[in-house]
Amino acid sequence: MSTTDEAPAVAAVGTGIADPAPLGLAAFALTTFLLSAINAGWAKTSTGFDWWGYAIAYGGLVQLLAGMWEFRNRNVFGSTAFSTYGAFWIGVGLWLHFIAPTATHPLALNRDLGWILLAFAIFNTYMLIISTQLNVAVFMVFLTLELTEIFLFIGNFTTSSPALPPNPTNSGLIVVGGYIGVITALVAWYTSAAGVLNGIKGREVVPVGKPLFNL
Repeated sequence: MSTTDEAPAVAAVGTGIADPAPLGLAAFALTTFLLSAINAGWAKTSTGFDWWGYAIAYGGLVQLLAGMWEFRNRNVFGSTAFSTYGAFWIGVGLWLHFIAPTATHPLALNRDLGWILLAFAIFNTYMLIISTQLNVAVFMVFLTLELTEIFLFIGNFTTSSPALPPNPTNSGLIVVGGYIGVITALVAWYTSAAGVLNGIKGREVVPVGKPLFNL
């Protein structure tokens, strides 16, 4: 997530490393897509657990590494965003692996997830506001993610039926959150692809838009 309104360069000036933002966005997009497909009710014939390993390995570890490389790039926005959401996916993956099997009341897990998503929605709110200083593509990632988190935390707080794998009975709000999550993943993939191609060419080939506001 470049701190300028121009296309990311192949290597950030003065750092000697390639822009890690496209990798971080791709990792975020894939894991978000896998979980959102379950929330939307699309993955009825799957185990419902296909996203766990990728939440830790790709959306988690790889995105966290992208955040660390953004520190090397002196990109405070990218380092904060990727490191936080990398840790989010690792945390959710570990929570479902170690805590979920021990729960005596299935709905308590949905309430847990509601609190987790509420906390990250608060974080995402100020990152959404700050993203207006970057470009339209990054802003849209955070806008769709904000809506996803809002629908999902309300849905998990209010559902009267267990809504976690392997046999989720998703409420209407969780289903809506799943659909918006798929859109979030597609927007993130677009922004990632733009970063890769624009980085290769050293100029903007795939448009990402200008900053919405300049403070």
